[in-house]
Amino acid sequence: MRLDKYLKNSRIIKRRTVAKEACEGGRVSINGKVVKPGVEVTVGDIIEIKFGDKTFKAEVTNTFDHVTKDSAKDMYKILE
Repeated sequence: MRLDKYLKNSRIIKRRTVAKEACEGGRVSINGKVVKPGVEVTVGDIIEIKFGDKTFKAEVTNTFDHVTKDSAKDMYKILE
């Protein structure tokens, strides 16, 4: 699954366009490497997003295409 779509489906970022802009701005990295929005996300990847002076770090646990609001939190595990 594409990174921008994953961020939207997991509800880490509300809109796919905002997720795409964050990736293009160099604020999103997977496994320590800055990535583009089209990169494929797999189970076990560590996603790190910089929001201003804060950093969000999570591990990918599932990549569902269709998710309910309640099950979206099952797509990742927050680290730190």
